[in-house]
Amino acid sequence: MTRGAPIFAVGTLAALTLLGGSAFPAAPPGPPAPRQPTAAPLLVSYDSCAQALAGLRAAAGASVGPWGFGGNGWRTGAAFGDVAKDATGARAMPQSAQPAPEHSTTNVHEAGADEPDLVKTDGRRIVTVTRGVLRVVDPAVRRETGRLDLTRSTPELRWGEQASLLLHGDRALVLTRTGAELQRATREARPGTAPRLILVDLAGAPRVLGTYRMDGSLVDARQTGSTARVVVRTHPRLVFPYAERGTDATRTAANRAVIASAGVEAWLPAYEWTDGAQRHVGRVGCERLSRPPAWSGTSMLTVLSFDLAGDRLGDGDPVSVAADATTVYGTGTSLYLAGERSGSTRPRPARVGDWPPEPPVTEIHGFDTSGPGRPRYVASGSVPGSLVNQYALSEWQGHLRVATTTGDAWGTRPTSESAVYVLRPDGNSLVRTGAVTGLGPGERIYSVRFLGGSAYVVTFRLTDPLYAVDLTDPTAPRVTGELKITGYSAYLHPLPEGRLLGVGQEADRRGRAQGLQVSLFDVRDPARPTRLDQWHVPRAYSALEHDTHAFLHHPGTGLVALPVGEDVRLLRVSGTDIGEVGTVSHAGRAGPVLRSLLVGDVLWTVSDAGLRATDPATARSLDWLPVT
Repeated sequence: MTRGAPIFAVGTLAALTLLGGSAFPAAPPGPPAPRQPTAAPLLVSYDSCAQALAGLRAAAGASVGPWGFGGNGWRTGAAFGDVAKDATGARAMPQSAQPAPEHSTTNVHEAGADEPDLVKTDGRRIVTVTRGVLRVVDPAVRRETGRLDLTRSTPELRWGEQASLLLHGDRALVLTRTGAELQRATREARPGTAPRLILVDLAGAPRVLGTYRMDGSLVDARQTGSTARVVVRTHPRLVFPYAERGTDATRTAANRAVIASAGVEAWLPAYEWTDGAQRHVGRVGCERLSRPPAWSGTSMLTVLSFDLAGDRLGDGDPVSVAADATTVYGTGTSLYLAGERSGSTRPRPARVGDWPPEPPVTEIHGFDTSGPGRPRYVASGSVPGSLVNQYALSEWQGHLRVATTTGDAWGTRPTSESAVYVLRPDGNSLVRTGAVTGLGPGERIYSVRFLGGSAYVVTFRLTDPLYAVDLTDPTAPRVTGELKITGYSAYLHPLPEGRLLGVGQEADRRGRAQGLQVSLFDVRDPARPTRLDQWHVPRAYSALEHDTHAFLHHPGTGLVALPVGEDVRLLRVSGTDIGEVGTVSHAGRAGPVLRSLLVGDVLWTVSDAGLRATDPATARSLDWLPVT
């Protein structure tokens, strides 16, 4: 266990002001840290498009090799074709003046920062998107009251493309991840991706108010109040020549020539939005582009801000950073973008394999989202290693805690270990105030949960140490206890009275998975975490291991709805043990049950085949609403 020194210098953002449950939400996070004076800049904005283009060409030219950008280099151009007309549904959704019944929410990381999911409820309506159709169900009368075929405006949804939802009042924002072929202005077909956003009015018969799409891929989104902030990742639209004969040096030179002749539009994302029958197009401006000091020119992040209380999406007020991120973490007042980059800033060699890979570094950019509209940049920083997911990040009392793994956990002689770092804003820098290192030598992190001043970290290779870490003093974090058991927890969920529920896999002494394992931990004594009970299903797997939105817990009754294989298993978790209630199945070729939610005293489960209403106390089916 060691304490680290400050990591780097970071700073202001001159012209850029960009972005960034459980069944019943927990208490809101602590207040954000006081704003510090401006320091030397980390994110640098450009004064002109000529300056931006010169920087982009230089960075991309240094990053390219004989075969492109290491997997991202063979991307081709993409632009927008025509947008299909809006589709509308039939039956109106009756609105009640009575208060909405008690209902569950999406299982999210932090209260006050909603996350997109394939089902949402406000207690009066259940809204789902499956097979490209948005459906509205009235849980009181247990019938479908509205539907909207989104495949008319987004045909890719017919082929199983992912869609998720955010909900605010009578507005639903549908977010899709599509991979269709789009058309260039020259009408030349090019492969590409274009996440599409669809704003739907739910007040009567569901109808499309407007759409938005941008060349790239959807990273994630967060919603605070009526404001949705959507993060899109793009790569430069460059077509490199393919030279079957030639040396690595000549191929690299040819690729660099393509970069040197590309215009700035090859990097700046294009977008299109509709307002009823009106269609608008645009491109992110050079004045809205910034860069960190270490960058590759091979990727870009664009943050879009939308007011879901309005009648249109607009242009999203886009801003871009020439950086990369795969993880979005948000609270009610902050948003963080985290991405992994090589620890090296050296130019890429002409020959593949000339240099060994550099240890990864996680780079983090933080934004203030306490107000509506575009967030305000606050600070940036980096830590060694890689994140397991967004749960490896946590903001508490003005500090950001980050858990990462470094080294190789899979070789015959693993070199990996894990750490928890504590950072705080200092000017526009996130500087390290303390760290706990050396966790799980030879293993990697499988799950993390931060709860107030404590962290619980699960590492695994052969066995599962659950580490309890005291973070109440940000300058001197320390491990207070360790519990070693077989298997691992891929997800940790807080329970009342100092309990923690872990869901993952049991394993034998050689680390081989033996089926689903649910563990009930007592973590009231930080020096002696213990396991109170275990529930095991041999040769089984839960989607919760990679999809935390699939989990439902009701603290009042102890109900846990957990996907197991194709079904949902209902458990009753008390202070000392785990009991099984029963199984909820969707008959026929329904595919897996994807989600569970509570409205009043009825459990609803969702699959591509329909919705089932169930008594959560007995697992007895009450009704079935098939998809037609």
